[in-house]
Amino acid sequence: MKKRKRRRRQGIIIGSISGVILVLTAVYLAMTFYFSNHFFFRTKINGWKVGGMSLAEAEQKVGNSVEDYLLTVYDRDGGKHHIYGKDIGCSYVPDGSIHDFFENQNPYQWVFGIFQQNKEEVPITMKFDEELMSDAVAALDCFQEQNITEPESARVELGDDGYYIEPEKPGNHMIFDNVLAKVQQAVAAGDSSIELTDEDYVTPEYTSESDEIKGLMERIDSYENAEISYEIKDYEEKLTKEQIREFLQVEGFSVTLDEEKITAYVQSLASKYNTYADVRSFQTSSGDKIEIGGGDYGWIVNKEKEAEQIKADLDAGKPVSRELCYAQRPFVEGKDDIGNTYVEIDYTKQHLWYYENGELAVESDIVTGNISKNNGSPDGVFKIVYKDSPAVLKGEDYESDVTYFMPFAYNVGLHDASWRNGQFGGEIYKTSGSHGCINLPYEVADKIYKSIKVGTPVIAFYREKVELTAENAKISNAYSYVDPDKKDAEDMQVPEE
Repeated sequence: MKKRKRRRRQGIIIGSISGVILVLTAVYLAMTFYFSNHFFFRTKINGWKVGGMSLAEAEQKVGNSVEDYLLTVYDRDGGKHHIYGKDIGCSYVPDGSIHDFFENQNPYQWVFGIFQQNKEEVPITMKFDEELMSDAVAALDCFQEQNITEPESARVELGDDGYYIEPEKPGNHMIFDNVLAKVQQAVAAGDSSIELTDEDYVTPEYTSESDEIKGLMERIDSYENAEISYEIKDYEEKLTKEQIREFLQVEGFSVTLDEEKITAYVQSLASKYNTYADVRSFQTSSGDKIEIGGGDYGWIVNKEKEAEQIKADLDAGKPVSRELCYAQRPFVEGKDDIGNTYVEIDYTKQHLWYYENGELAVESDIVTGNISKNNGSPDGVFKIVYKDSPAVLKGEDYESDVTYFMPFAYNVGLHDASWRNGQFGGEIYKTSGSHGCINLPYEVADKIYKSIKVGTPVIAFYREKVELTAENAKISNAYSYVDPDKKDAEDMQVPEE
């Protein structure tokens, strides 16, 4: 009896367990079947809860987010611009991503899905109205004319401290087609933001790194670095970077030299260093000082050649140290270009001195040009032009043989004069002087001729006012030369009463 009861109890338990198993199996299978068409309960797509939704319902819910779609466009300066889905006719176009996500869901594992979250991010692919899209992009603040700053190219400018590169200014002018294409691509992919880069902007034509800009600065630097140090005794003269800068003409990417300014600079050098015919203060052998100018002695800058040499030096682009280009050089260099070897002729005292290296080599009375016959000898600072021995002196009405001839002022020179029979000095020149030459005793002419060098300075002067009108005075640029035509005109003027 007891055994039967035990068996009955055991049967009930087994039956109950079997029933539970059957119920659970039925529930499991029912849920498995359910989740074969629905997402697991704790599923989110793009943050939206789609648990228990069918594929169609989930796609619809995700697609409904398009109504609130916002694309943020970041410019390169960090500014934000917005494109709204409602303004461009956006609508969701499933791309299969949600379907693929659902297919990867194993409905037989739905039990695990109850206890864990299942998240997925899928692209919100959309379609849009292209015309509305173009209008929306064009309406952005960044494309409004009043907000657009055009880019500026880098350029070479001249400042207080010289030439420099003014960097380019990028501006903010966006390229519409580039921006539109990026926006279209972002909207189609459902992206929430995009960042614009330099390629989306109008760029300056030339930057600080452009070959044209760098090349221009290199040429300018080359010119400015070609400073010229002039080798002039007793002076310091230099064509500096700052002065060279004044010569430069920069136009576009071209650098040329302003020839007019170079010419003006060379003229300033000539005005400073030319001593040709300058009025000089001269210490005479008699102990006093006289002022004497005229003649043809002294420095003469060859202005044309110097200008050409400056241009060549600047084009070479390297510092140089050199002499000025001269058309004529004096006997000695320096501020005192007469030096201490020279011939001094005092026409008034009818006396001559010849110094060598500061020492008196010879002195003598002389006879010079006949003042009464308008043959006064030229005064000024001259130089020995050449030496000739023997020589024949020829004029309109004379021809004289001499042993030594040393011209210094056109056809006027030092020479021996045997016909003077030893009569020199005094006032002979006033009525019985020469045709302009300086007559010397033979032994004096001999000594000077054998010692003097071509180029030696000759300082000749009158102590009283004279007016020289002879042709040799004109040609030799005599200090006391007076144009006879002008003199006659002045003499004919009637003085005012």
